[in-house]
Amino acid sequence: MPKKVPMRMCVGCREMKPKKELLRVVRTPEDEIALDFTGKKSGRGAYLCPDEACLKRAAKQKQLDRALERTVAPEVIEQLGRQIQFSKPREPQGG
Repeated sequence: MPKKVPMRMCVGCREMKPKKELLRVVRTPEDEIALDFTGKKSGRGAYLCPDEACLKRAAKQKQLDRALERTVAPEVIEQLGRQIQFSKPREPQGG
């Protein structure tokens, strides 16, 4: 019997996707907001596609604020955008 794949909803595009394909944004007990690459950090979490467009949409529509139950500052959104860009796999050069 195949294993059940855990699904989560992206707060940006609102699509259900496998948990492993999404990035977890977490509000820690210390009230910091950061990307959780392991998916195991303690705190309130929200899931996003590894795409800056989803992050921008989630921020614009205040979906990230609702999911984390806290107002997310624009500087934090920019920082998350840089982390998402940095975490993307690099395209192979040449061919």
